[in-house]
Amino acid sequence: MRFSTGAAAFCVAFGAGNAAFAFSVGGALPRSRASSSSSLRMAAASDEDRVVVTGLGVISGCGIGHEDFFQACCDGKSSLRKVTRFDISKYPCQIGSEVPDEMFEPKDHFVNPKNVKTNDRYTHFAVAAARLALKDAGIGDTAETMEDPDRVGVFVGTAFGGMETFERETLKLAAKPERPKVSPFTIPALLGNTASGVIGIETGARGPNYGVTSACASASHAIGEAMGMIQNGSADVMMAGGTEATITPLCYAGFSAMKAMATGYNDDPEAGSRPFDADRQGFVMGEGAGVITLERLSSAKARGAKIYCELVGYGATCDAYHITTPAPEGRGLAAAMEMALKQSGIDKTDVGYVNAHGTSTNYNDKFETMAIKSVFGEHATAKDGKFVVSSTKCVTGHTLGAAGGLEAVVVARSITDGIVPPTTNYATPDPECDLDNVPNEKRVMEVKAGMSTNLGFGGHNAAILFKKYEEYIYLVPKITG
Repeated sequence: MRFSTGAAAFCVAFGAGNAAFAFSVGGALPRSRASSSSSLRMAAASDEDRVVVTGLGVISGCGIGHEDFFQACCDGKSSLRKVTRFDISKYPCQIGSEVPDEMFEPKDHFVNPKNVKTNDRYTHFAVAAARLALKDAGIGDTAETMEDPDRVGVFVGTAFGGMETFERETLKLAAKPERPKVSPFTIPALLGNTASGVIGIETGARGPNYGVTSACASASHAIGEAMGMIQNGSADVMMAGGTEATITPLCYAGFSAMKAMATGYNDDPEAGSRPFDADRQGFVMGEGAGVITLERLSSAKARGAKIYCELVGYGATCDAYHITTPAPEGRGLAAAMEMALKQSGIDKTDVGYVNAHGTSTNYNDKFETMAIKSVFGEHATAKDGKFVVSSTKCVTGHTLGAAGGLEAVVVARSITDGIVPPTTNYATPDPECDLDNVPNEKRVMEVKAGMSTNLGFGGHNAAILFKKYEEYIYLVPKITG
């Protein structure tokens, strides 16, 4: 029997005191066929196939940068307040999580100040978060400082795009129909792909670049698809996540008409978002952006980068059921979660944390709980401290297309820090949401692997799975006898 170099791959993982072994005849080790052990299973056959998180960027009402953001989530420090960006007094829901002007100055994050004036607020958030993610990764944030800008790409999602621009220019047009004149920047400013494009312009990144629009699943889809760009060889680094700026009259009026927003907490804003609680009334709007830097492991190791965790699984499905209501029992989300697990090769019992979509709406929280139970079974229902579910939207508000980006940051930090943020405002248990929801106090625990889940209008479901980074040794024998 003769094997040439590369015909067999043998890898050993070191981490957490355990070792796992995998052998594959024919080269690369398929993700779904990695052998099991007491440690996490192998996710790839070489450092070229593995994708790690090396940078985190956040713009939110909880703070600028991932440190302040994650601290607020862990402390349960709500950013929900009375809305100030427009006259909210006549609206049923009058609260939200705004990014205060005194906290965020767009010009501080743009190379070309002119690009601030010609772009929408949602793009301002995206550029700022992307630049923070690059800086956190230790990667240059201009073409001159990047090692190879042709290998750096951008996938950023949004549900709505430039809503402030859309509403402002529409009102201008309606006020003077006899003189139909709007800003020449109206169209590019409101497009959903503009945030990704302007990040490319501002940073000089010339790799794969497009926007993703799948409602509230947009950011998670962007992150999952970005992983694929690295794995298929199209890029070495991807900025991925989501952005949103929808604290606007039309968005509040539209969601209020759908009876989707919390209306009974206008005098107590911080209590308005209460995922999994029996007294939940609906979601509370938030705004901001969350972008993570994904990098090929070989690239990250070559430059000595800090590694938060590894992205190992991604699932995307459609309910094919209803434009706004999730499929009964969360079956579409369950399928996406199963898909992410299968791609990762991770055993379900190694997943310790799910950052749930957890919108504080009746159907979402109930069906998401059902989906998690159907996927994780007794591991989820045992309540033995090894598997927990929380929603950070009680602190951040629901940032729609940015949600998956912000929540990916939460999962990455939970894995790195060994801390799971709580679900605050949890006062009255709902028997249909009966998992360990980390009520009101953060949980200190080891998180070997964590998942972020998001659902979007249209029946879109997304699940992304991260695990603790482990160093592997790969042995590729050359057998000639």
